[in-house]
Amino acid sequence: MLELAILFFILAIVAGALGAGGVAGLSMTIAKWLVLAFLVLAIISLVL
Repeated sequence: MLELAILFFILAIVAGALGAGGVAGLSMTIAKWLVLAFLVLAIISLVL
């Protein structure tokens, strides 16, 4: 899941550099949610 977040982050950077603001914003939003899901699952797995 973290790998997908990194992929979407890189996609957002490339899209932002090329001027596609909508794609960059959407990719960044997806990346943030994936990182959040990764952190929640990592904390749950450490606690259990």
